[in-house]
Amino acid sequence: MARMSGTAARAEALLGHGVISTTPVAGGDICTSTRLRLSDGRNAIIKTRPQPPEGFFAREAEGLKWLAEAKGARVAELLAVADDCIIVAWVEPGKPTTDAAERLGQSLAALHAAGAEQFGADVDGYIGLAPLPNRPLPTWPEFYASRRVMPYVRAAVDRKALSIEQANTIEAAMRRIHDFAGEAEPPARIHGDLWSGNVVWGTDGDAWLIDPAAHGGHRETDLAMLALFGLPHLQRVLDAYDEAAPLAEGWKERVGLHQLHPLLVHAVLFGGTYGARATAAAQSLLDGPSED
Repeated sequence: MARMSGTAARAEALLGHGVISTTPVAGGDICTSTRLRLSDGRNAIIKTRPQPPEGFFAREAEGLKWLAEAKGARVAELLAVADDCIIVAWVEPGKPTTDAAERLGQSLAALHAAGAEQFGADVDGYIGLAPLPNRPLPTWPEFYASRRVMPYVRAAVDRKALSIEQANTIEAAMRRIHDFAGEAEPPARIHGDLWSGNVVWGTDGDAWLIDPAAHGGHRETDLAMLALFGLPHLQRVLDAYDEAAPLAEGWKERVGLHQLHPLLVHAVLFGGTYGARATAAAQSLLDGPSED
């Protein structure tokens, strides 16, 4: 009760409204999440973490605002942020529908089309609790290899989540990334951590995006991330996206390339089979597309 009282007081100080009730929200091992019922009738969610990394919540807040500015995909509304917490509007969870999936595909296309000034961002960020190097580079293949894949290969080796042989396979794929990357595209405005858990299917009939690791990247990255852990009605999302903003030839063969980074992040954070999966994705690139 004392923790909840402290959370309510923190929210009241930041929002300028009373908190009528608090309810713990299950899920997530990075932050403590609490639903707030406010005196003005709104509902919100506050995420807290003792002694978070520097700029942890600030980067999330900046990402939410930057994505929302595109007026594409629905993004949870930022209400307040401080060093130790972030508060966003509550999205009442509902059931995924094919209509919502179609709108998600269309709105993701609009979000990506809003673009970015560069591949990367002005400041480094986080993906989960893991650091996310964002220093810009001129092309996406350079950025992806140098800022996304290789830092995590090194970290995974250090944590013994990858063997030296596995790391060499992934590095070999990155040396040839220009062979796999497809036609050059301008920087897209991407969510950056768009796994299914960061899509909330609302009772209002829309899908909402939360918890971004936003930066200028490749639009196929978000789509590959949606496929990595499965998303309800994923094919409807992809079809609607492709109709709104046709994907470049060969995009299906590049899914494994774009999944390398999140697989390596999971290898670093959780170990298990993620290192082997990342190695297999890299090897499939080196082997080339299979012939039926």
